[in-house]
Amino acid sequence: MTAESTTAEFWDGMYRSRDQVFSGAPNGVLVAEATGLPPGRALDVGCGEGADARWLARRGWRVTAVDISATALRRAAVAEAPDGRLSWARADLTAAPPPPGAYDLVSVQYFPLRRRPDHAVLRGLLEAVAPGGTLLFATHDLAGPTACPERGFDPGDHYRPDDIAGLLGEDWTVLVNATRPRTGPPPAGTRHTHDTVLRALRTR
Repeated sequence: MTAESTTAEFWDGMYRSRDQVFSGAPNGVLVAEATGLPPGRALDVGCGEGADARWLARRGWRVTAVDISATALRRAAVAEAPDGRLSWARADLTAAPPPPGAYDLVSVQYFPLRRRPDHAVLRGLLEAVAPGGTLLFATHDLAGPTACPERGFDPGDHYRPDDIAGLLGEDWTVLVNATRPRTGPPPAGTRHTHDTVLRALRTR
């Protein structure tokens, strides 16, 4: 993705281009990795139309669902959600990091997190995980065919799970760092068949 594709205008335009962008089902990686976690406080980064956030809230999590797109958030808030367990917030986490130590789960599902030399944005997300909490980071495996070249997508511009695993310090334990087949169909207009997944526990 280009720098322009990280703006609110880009994402608002993308959501306005279709009545529904995503399937309405939670991401398979989230379901597989979070089902056994004890509910606590969760941050859903780039929540889109809100399926992941609603899935977590229905399982007892108190969820802050964040997206840069006001259009996505308006669409997400229309759907039913458990009272008091889910809040929607428009924010650019690349400009303003979440509060440190505030979340028992930080879920980053297919969010295009651009590399920075100082890793400031990534470190802000890592610091948001409370001791004993979980970072869950999933991306499309780009080893196979992808439908992104026309958008100027360069995988080297964005963090991959291996990159993040290599930046974790002694306060973290990597539980999963793997490539696996997708549990559902690829996103519309793409040919992604596998995901890369990082799940890490903050030990202190």
